[in-house]
Amino acid sequence: MTAPAVDSETRATVDDHQALRLWLRLLACTNLIEAPLRQRLREQFDGSLPRFDLMAQLDRHPGGLKMRELSRRLMVTGGNVTGLTDRLVAEGLVERREDPKDRRAFTVALTADGKRQFRTMARAHEGWVVELFGGLSPAQQAQLFDLLGQLKAGLPSD
Repeated sequence: MTAPAVDSETRATVDDHQALRLWLRLLACTNLIEAPLRQRLREQFDGSLPRFDLMAQLDRHPGGLKMRELSRRLMVTGGNVTGLTDRLVAEGLVERREDPKDRRAFTVALTADGKRQFRTMARAHEGWVVELFGGLSPAQQAQLFDLLGQLKAGLPSD
């Protein structure tokens, strides 16, 4: 007999509050979804989830984003964004543009090659996510989406 998987949820007991058990289940599901996404991005595109996320933000903003805004949207430090951006610039996937109004600020945007590479990754990523959620019917996915939306609406924001 194989041992049950150990994850965030296994920290909970039946005596714990329902809200705590729910939080740990959400965390476990997040980790179980992210792990194969990270692995597939690494194996198929020699990439990472932070790299994918940064490129996704830039794809949504064709005019580019300032480094500070990228940091805020990715919820990471400016240093993390700078290091990742430096690597993407070196690979020719993004470019830095000086801000004519503020010589200390830069706008970062995808290059044409960056757009092509990101869109290829995005199609694959979407397929992987669809596959990972395949254990739920479309109706169950819609129900979960609605319930999580209600939870999100009731939580304090920044």
